[in-house]
Amino acid sequence: MTQDEKYISRCIQLAKNGLCNTPPNPMVGAVIVYQDRIIGEGYHIRCGEGHAEVNAIASVKDESLLRQSTLYVSLEPCSHYGKTPPCADLIIRKGIPRVVVGCTDPFPLVSGRGIQKLRDAGVEVKVGVLEQECKDLIRRFVTFNLKQRPYITLKWAQSADGFIDVLRQEGTPVKLSSPLTSMYVHKLRAEHQAILVGRKTALLDNPSLTVREWYGKNPLRLVIDRDLSLPASLRLFDGSTPTWVFTSKEKASRPNLTYVRLDFGQDILPQIAQALCENKVQSLLVEGGSTLLQSFIDRGMWDEIYAEHTSAVLGKGVPAPAIPSGIPVGYSIRDNSVIGHCKKTQSKMPDSPIKK
Repeated sequence: MTQDEKYISRCIQLAKNGLCNTPPNPMVGAVIVYQDRIIGEGYHIRCGEGHAEVNAIASVKDESLLRQSTLYVSLEPCSHYGKTPPCADLIIRKGIPRVVVGCTDPFPLVSGRGIQKLRDAGVEVKVGVLEQECKDLIRRFVTFNLKQRPYITLKWAQSADGFIDVLRQEGTPVKLSSPLTSMYVHKLRAEHQAILVGRKTALLDNPSLTVREWYGKNPLRLVIDRDLSLPASLRLFDGSTPTWVFTSKEKASRPNLTYVRLDFGQDILPQIAQALCENKVQSLLVEGGSTLLQSFIDRGMWDEIYAEHTSAVLGKGVPAPAIPSGIPVGYSIRDNSVIGHCKKTQSKMPDSPIKK
C-alpha cells in the first residue's frame, strides 16, 4: 500500500461514521497530513452541517502547517454553494498546496469542477487513489440520484433445507436467527432510512421494525395493506415511529401514520420507490415474506442481499427467495450461522472530464 493509499483508506474509515446521518448527502472522510503525520481529520457528520474537509481543517491546531500539508479526501471537494460554502474555496484560502482525491463527483454537471478550481488556483491535485473503494462508499448516494430510487437491500433468514418459515395462518413465527445475528439485523435497520414488509408478514409476525438491539434511529416503517385490512392493534400502528401504509384506498393520515395511495392495477414497486425518492429516502431495507422479496429480485430492483443460512431443518414450509443465478455470493460465519452476501454490480459512474 502506498502512502497516498494509506491516507485515503483512513478517509474511507472516517467517512463510514456518517452512514446513519448524512443522507441525502454522501459519506465523505478527509485527512490532513504534514510530514507523514496526521494533524487533522474529519468526516461529514450529518446533512446540513460542515463537510469532511471543513471539519478536518477545523481540527488542525496549528493552521500555519496547512501551507506545507496534503489534504486527502474520499470524494472530490465541492465547488458550489449549497447548505454550506464550497470546500474548494476553503482549501484555496487556507493555502493547502496538495490535494489527493479518492474519486470525482459522479454527476456530469458537477464532476471535475472542484478539481479544476483547485488546479486553476495552483493546487497540485491527484485523483483516483483507491477509486473503486471510494465509489463503493457512496453507492447509495449514486443509486438514489442516478437511478431515481432508493438503494435497496433485501434480508431474510432461511433453514438448512431452504425455508424461511413454516406454513401457518397464525401463531409465532419460527425463530431462525440467533441473538447475535438478530443484533446484526438491527444494525442493518439502523443503517437504512426505511424498512418494508408486506401485509401477511405484518399480520402473522406482528413486528415492531424498530432498532432495539443496536444504537441508532428507527427507520421509517412501511407496510403494504391494499384494502386496509390490518388490525389497528398491530405494533406497526402504535404511533411510536413514523409509519407509512401503502394502500388503494383514501384515508386521512394521523400523527406518525401516513396513508399513501397506490395504483394496484399497475406494478406497485416502482410506485413505492418513487414515493420514497420524492421524500428523499435514500435507502430501503426489505424484510418481508418470500413473495415480496422475490418480487424485488424478479424486477431487478435490488442492490444488496443478506441471506442468513441456519442449521435448522424445517422439512417443509415457505420457500426462501432465489438469488439470481450468476451473482457471486460471499459467505461469513456469525454465531454458527452463515451469512450469504451479494451485491449487484453498480452502474458505471460517469467519467470525469478532468485528467487524473
